[in-house]
Amino acid sequence: MTMRLPKLRLLPVLLGAMIALLGLKLAGLRHGPSLAMPDVGIIGAAQAVGTAASPTPPAPPAPAATADEKAAERALLEGLRARRAELEAREQSIATREMVLAAAERRLAQRVEELAALQQRLEAAERARGEQEEAGWRQMVKLYEGMRPRDAAAILDELEMPVLVEIMGRMAERKAAPILGAMRPDRARLLTTELARVRAGAAPAP
Repeated sequence: MTMRLPKLRLLPVLLGAMIALLGLKLAGLRHGPSLAMPDVGIIGAAQAVGTAASPTPPAPPAPAATADEKAAERALLEGLRARRAELEAREQSIATREMVLAAAERRLAQRVEELAALQQRLEAAERARGEQEEAGWRQMVKLYEGMRPRDAAAILDELEMPVLVEIMGRMAERKAAPILGAMRPDRARLLTTELARVRAGAAPAP
């Protein structure tokens, strides 16, 4: 038995293939513009990179100071100079006063030293005078002690009381007692009272 292969119908197959190919072309034409967009994006990115790589322009210079600012600055500088001059003048005045005070202190210290030296000389002179006066009184007492009591009493009765107290106060008791007994009673009584006052620390009566 002889087998027969079925006859292929080529025309319908060819038509179908042509229709499919045409559809693919039409689809490619429709999607053509969108497929071209990446080229545009690449160009824009390149432009952006070029823009970013370009150097940044320098900042504009700061505006110059105005006339008011310059005037305020000059006023501030003048005020500082005036304050500095005032402080320097004050320091100079203080230094001058300190110099004057130091000179016054030196003069005062010198004056104090001079007064102290003068006081020492006066005290020395007073001691010398007192010693000389005491020596004179002692000499006079010795003179009256060497006299007879009646003769000494006759003279002492006529002396002023301060002088009589000075003489009799320095005289030894054993020498003064006979002279006091030979004096007038009123004078002897007054002399005894004054001697008691002197020995008690009171000033003698004139």
